[in-house]
Amino acid sequence: MPPTLPDFSSSVKLKYVKLGYQYLVNHFLTLVLIPIMVTVLLELLRLGPDEIVNSIKSLHIDLVHAISSLFFVLFISTVYFMSKPRSVFLVDYACFKPPVTCRVPFATFMEHSRLILASEPKSVEFQMRILERSGLGEETCLPPAIHYIPPTPTMEAARGEAELVIFSAMDSLLKKTGLKPKDVDILIVNCSLFSPTPSLSAMVINRYKMRSNIKSFNLSGMGCSAGLISIDLARDLLQVHPNSNAVVVSTEIITPNYYSGNQRAMLLPNCLFRMGSAAILLSNKRSDRYRAKYKLVHVVRTHRGADDRSYRCVFEEEDPQGKVGISLSKDLMVIAGEALKSNITTIGPLVLPASEQLLFLLTLIGRKIFNPKWKPYIPDFKQAFEHFCIHAGGRAVIDELQKNLQLSAEHVEASRMSLHRFGNTSSSSLWYELSYLEAKGRMKKGDRVWQIAFGSGFKCNSAVWKCNRRIKPPTDGPWSDCIDRYPVHIPEVVKI
Repeated sequence: MPPTLPDFSSSVKLKYVKLGYQYLVNHFLTLVLIPIMVTVLLELLRLGPDEIVNSIKSLHIDLVHAISSLFFVLFISTVYFMSKPRSVFLVDYACFKPPVTCRVPFATFMEHSRLILASEPKSVEFQMRILERSGLGEETCLPPAIHYIPPTPTMEAARGEAELVIFSAMDSLLKKTGLKPKDVDILIVNCSLFSPTPSLSAMVINRYKMRSNIKSFNLSGMGCSAGLISIDLARDLLQVHPNSNAVVVSTEIITPNYYSGNQRAMLLPNCLFRMGSAAILLSNKRSDRYRAKYKLVHVVRTHRGADDRSYRCVFEEEDPQGKVGISLSKDLMVIAGEALKSNITTIGPLVLPASEQLLFLLTLIGRKIFNPKWKPYIPDFKQAFEHFCIHAGGRAVIDELQKNLQLSAEHVEASRMSLHRFGNTSSSSLWYELSYLEAKGRMKKGDRVWQIAFGSGFKCNSAVWKCNRRIKPPTDGPWSDCIDRYPVHIPEVVKI
């Protein structure tokens, strides 16, 4: 047999060529300007003091023109700084940690399923197969009402869950930041499937006795990506309200949405969704600039609702027996991939270095002009971000994004471990993942974080944060009692 060809893609020489190319393109202006500046400086040093003075006098600078030019420069600078968007900072955040009394091991979950669906053994078997491959661990939690046989999804129980998860996160946030409830200027609460009257935002205002002129918003029906939609809304409000702060609460209430029918597409959420909530404090105050953990750099939102298939891929409806549930389409991953592609197309030019953008452009031109069958170039987003927080919607979601974005196991570790420890906590999952990175001591000043979330509609939303200061591993939080055990190995199939 002839000797096999070397693996050029892993060649050390090729690696250095790529690094050299990236440095050259990303620092092109610097490399061009430095020789020019050095040449000018050497020329000035060559001239004597008298020659420099004579050269300046020969310019015949008119005092009126000089003052006019200075005024013009000052005017342009003033307009620029006044029209520049206000910086928005994430001061701190807090995640709800479920009590151990709400824990649902696999054995408990399956025992309840067998009792509730005693006449539907195939549905029970289907749930077991899903749970075995879900990536969830033995410590995820469900609200007290779901622990009953049969479950008791009453309005009172749903309100009780909402108060537990939201007030716990709010209490923790207020304690960590020293913020007084009367000082909150903007309040945004997002919860997709539970929208009572009065609203959840009104419930928070009543509990903490916030002031009467607070600007409050309650977002519902927007799926797992609603957390980043709330961040975007808060950012826009902070642009028009100077010296203000905003509290964002992201959660999903499980109690009224437990499906007790036998439709497989509707049984999936029962296996994946678990309790969770997060409260986030944003601010545009100068006094918060130095104590804030992160600075918000970009928010990019993609909505595919104009396409019928995308619109119906996550759909709340009644089954043939009249039981309401959330139906997940088989095309969900394909639709999510299309939404991600659109989102990446928008966010790429904002965050990717020039070297990656140039390679992408050249490949695109080559496919258009020379050969459409050329493999499209996938930009290396690891050049733009140090950390990735991918919505922990399920094992398949994380696997697909890791593959498409060519990420390493470490890059998706926070997402996999959050799914294992807490399950799919909907819009709050991104904050459990960020908390995991902090608990591991991986967040350093200047690090960039990319949060990616998917939601019904169908939506793909991204947020880019830049670490504002060195963050020490916290002594409290959702990971405080278990971070030393993570990461853990998660097998492809867990036999129940």
